[in-house]
Amino acid sequence: MSPSTETAARCPFGHGAEAPAGHHGYEPFQMKDPFPAYAELRAEQPVMFDERIGYYVVSRYDDIKAVFEDWETFSSENAQAPVRERGPAAKKIMEEGGFTAYSGLSARRPPEHTRIRSVVQKAFTPRRYKALEPFIRQNVVDLVEQMLARPERTGDLVKDLAYDVPTITILTLIGADVSQVDQFKRWSDSRAAMTWGDLSDDEQVPHAHNLVEYWQECLRLVRVAHEEGGDNLTADLVRAQNEGAEISDHEIASVLYSLLFAGHETTTTLIANSLRVLLARPEQWAMLVEEPKKIPGAIDEVLRYAGSIVGWRRKALKDTEVGGVKIEEGGQLLLLMGSANREEGKFENGEDIDISRPNAREHLSFGFGIHYCLGNMLAKLQAKIALEEVARLAPNLKLQDPENIAFRENLSFRVPETVPVSWEA
Repeated sequence: MSPSTETAARCPFGHGAEAPAGHHGYEPFQMKDPFPAYAELRAEQPVMFDERIGYYVVSRYDDIKAVFEDWETFSSENAQAPVRERGPAAKKIMEEGGFTAYSGLSARRPPEHTRIRSVVQKAFTPRRYKALEPFIRQNVVDLVEQMLARPERTGDLVKDLAYDVPTITILTLIGADVSQVDQFKRWSDSRAAMTWGDLSDDEQVPHAHNLVEYWQECLRLVRVAHEEGGDNLTADLVRAQNEGAEISDHEIASVLYSLLFAGHETTTTLIANSLRVLLARPEQWAMLVEEPKKIPGAIDEVLRYAGSIVGWRRKALKDTEVGGVKIEEGGQLLLLMGSANREEGKFENGEDIDISRPNAREHLSFGFGIHYCLGNMLAKLQAKIALEEVARLAPNLKLQDPENIAFRENLSFRVPETVPVSWEA
C-alpha cells in the first residue's frame, strides 16, 4: 500500500520541505489519511527514528503494548510536553499569568500517579455516570431535533452534535458553567495546538493567553468547591482532601485541567468519527438502525479503526530496546496506536471496518497498563447515546462528500473538522 504522492512530498503545515528518504511517506502532523504510511512503517521499519520531530516512531501492536506496560522503563513524563518548544513571548505570557498547570494523571509517574489516581478513581464513579445518562440523552435528542428542523435539510454532525454533547457533559460533571461551552472549546483548542501542534513563536502567542485563562478557571473551580461544596466531581475531590486524602489543591486543579480537555476533546472526536465512518458504510449503518444492541460493539470497532488518538508519547529512562532497535536513555518514543489497531496479525482484515469484529475491544486507543484511560466508560456511554438517538431520529442521514473532510494537523489527535450530512423531507 503506498501513500499518495501529495502526502509523501509535503512537510507538516505546508512548510515546503521534501519528506526525508526512508520515512515511507510518514508525515508526523498529517492526519488526512495516515494509514497507508502506517502500513508501510509496520512492514518496512516498525521502529524508525524521525529526525524531524526527534522521536522513535513505533508502529507495531506488540511493541506498543509492551512499552505501555513497562512504565518503569518508559516514562509518561513527556506525554503532555509541547512538541515544539515554547517561544520567549509565550513563555513570558504564561509565567506572568501564573500558569503552573501540570498533567492530571497521564504524564505523572508512580508513586505520585498511583496516589492521585486512587483518589480521583473513587470520585469518578458509575453513580455519576448513571446520574448523567438521562441528561446526556436529552441533550442529544434536543440537538438532533434542532438540526433536523432546518428547512435546508443539511447539517454538520461536528458543529450540530459532537461539539456540544461531551463539553456540556464534562462541564456538568466538574461543576463548571455550561453556558461557557465556546470558551472552554477555545481554551481546549489552544491546549491541543500548544502541546501537539507545530506552531511558530508568533502563532503561539494567542494560545498562551488562552492557556493562562484556562488554568485560572481551574484554580477558581477548586476555590469555589472549598467555599460552597456541591454535587460534582470537583467538590468530591475537595471533600476527599478534607477527609484526609493525599491530594493538594494544585493537583485537583491539574486534574480539572486535564479532564476539561480529555473529557470532551476525544469524545467529540469519537462521536464525530463514529458517525462519519458508519454513515459512509450504509450497510453497516442500516444494521445499527435495525439492531441498536450492536452499537456498543460498533463503538469499539470505531475506536480501533478510527480512534481519536493515533499517537502517544513515552521517554526511555535507561538504555533499552524496542522491536530489536536500541533506544538510548532519554530517547523519546511516539507510539502509533492508530497503526497498531490495524495490524493484520492482530486484527484480521484490519484495514476494513466490521462492527461485528469479535476482538475489537483489544484496540489500544485508550492506552494500556497503569495509564489506561480513566474516563473510557463515560466516553463510550456518550458515543452510545449519540448513535442510538441519531439512528432513532434520523436513520436516513446521508454523509456528504466524505473524501473532502479535512482533519486538523497535529502529532496525536485525528480530528475531523466537519461531518456534513443531508436528509430527505
